Amino acid sequence: MILPARFRAHFGTQAYLSQYSDRCLALWTSEEFDKQLIEQEQRQEQGRNERNLARVWAQGSTEIDIDRQGRLAIPAYLREFARLEVEHPILVNGALNRVELWNPAEYDIKVKPAEARFADEFDQPPPVQAPHPAEAP
Repeated sequence: MILPARFRAHFGTQAYLSQYSDRCLALWTSEEFDKQLIEQEQRQEQGRNERNLARVWAQGSTEIDIDRQGRLAIPAYLREFARLEVEHPILVNGALNRVELWNPAEYDIKVKPAEARFADEFDQPPPVQAPHPAEAP
């Protein structure tokens, strides 16, 4: 896949790719991936389930190369996890400290409903606040 130009400057020639929540992939800069490693190390100390989640995350993460045109190869096991199909487009979404790679159909099911709720919040009039008791007539 080709990483959109607006993200390329953040990554340079190397990045880390990992399985992420909701069956998407997360593309991390080296610095952000190091932070994730620390979080996963802390997580595994919280019990067996968390330790297993940290293991799964670690085994599903890999370092990848990004060429000068922004091209990167997604390993087959990560494409399978995220249900990415070679002949179909990949939805690329900037998300705080990572770039997410989505199967567009998965994104529509898992993220679009939240976008609608978020938009609805802006369509609502602000709540009317009751006057302070000292200000009441």
